[in-house]
Amino acid sequence: MPEKNAPHVIYLDHNATTPIDPEVQARMRPYMDEAYGNPSSPYALGVRAREAVEQARAEVAGLIGCQPQEVIFTSGGSESNNTVLKGSVDFKNPQTYHIITSAIEHPAILNPVLFLMELGVRVTVVPVDGMGRVDPEEIRQAIRPETTLVSIMLANNETGTLQPIEEISRITRAHGVRLHTDAAQAVGKIGVDVNGLGVDFLTIAGHKLYAPKGVGALYVRDGTSFTPLMHGGGQEFGKRAGTENVMFTTGLGTACRVVQKRLDRDIKEMTALRERLKAYLFAHVDGLVLNGHSRHTLPNTLNVSVPHLKGGQILDGLPGLMASTGAACHDQSVTLSHVLSAMGVSPEMGMGALRFSVGRSNTMDQMDVAAKWITDQIKRMRHGNP
Repeated sequence: MPEKNAPHVIYLDHNATTPIDPEVQARMRPYMDEAYGNPSSPYALGVRAREAVEQARAEVAGLIGCQPQEVIFTSGGSESNNTVLKGSVDFKNPQTYHIITSAIEHPAILNPVLFLMELGVRVTVVPVDGMGRVDPEEIRQAIRPETTLVSIMLANNETGTLQPIEEISRITRAHGVRLHTDAAQAVGKIGVDVNGLGVDFLTIAGHKLYAPKGVGALYVRDGTSFTPLMHGGGQEFGKRAGTENVMFTTGLGTACRVVQKRLDRDIKEMTALRERLKAYLFAHVDGLVLNGHSRHTLPNTLNVSVPHLKGGQILDGLPGLMASTGAACHDQSVTLSHVLSAMGVSPEMGMGALRFSVGRSNTMDQMDVAAKWITDQIKRMRHGNP
């Protein structure tokens, strides 16, 4: 992990990715060296690998409150999302299927949905309010007899806003419709219980909770069927083919065990860090606007807009601060974030958005330093000095 007291670099982009936890690194290391067996092999090396995978499966299940056999390991959040969306449709008759999602989903949801629409699947994209929340009543009104799946994220990656998944699940269950939630940003930052949420599918991305990039998991409620995205051998209960990535799955399992052990403390510390940064910025930057919900939000995420300035230019003047903006760069052009646009944020305000997401590597001293860097840079820019 980064040095906590290093003043020259402050990492405030934990929603983008997290460093690998030292305990996770230690657990993974043997599987690079002597424990290299194939989990499908019957001899000792293979048995050891299989036991490691199953232990990791139990650790993931323990964090989200499900049975181990309901956890499928994947290569990450994108694969998990694609598996649910594409696996819920019969490609022979795509026009007979209907999917509901929201306007603020991650591209790992929206792009597979666009692909399915091109095949003939009917899709309803429900709006969000000015704080980025879906109204469950919009879901109720959008459900049709042919609705196959509702997919609504649990926590938004840009604003941190939490969605009312429990309320939505009561509606989907009453209509016999399956519910998926992309919980990539939520798992590891808040308590997540699949039965409390009432979901049928749930996506986990390892690198959002101090595990490696390139590993994730998909919760599938027992008895829920879908067509596998990956066909081949019979791994993962026949639901995801391919020789298991033993090293990375053990890393994900360990990361989940660490989260379960320290989540209450992490929530308290992340909230305090975010509030320290937030208080300073709002006290020293005139006209600053909060993007997202003030209460129903992740404990670590702060998204604000600076009027009349561009977030990217603010960060360009702060090479020691690692954070994100409310705009996306594509082919050398800059466009307003689709999330902020869906919330009704004007282009002028949205282009001035900054997202800060804190994590275990941060300290209160860093919040004070970062806040002063940011406010000083904004003052310089407002006085015509980039």
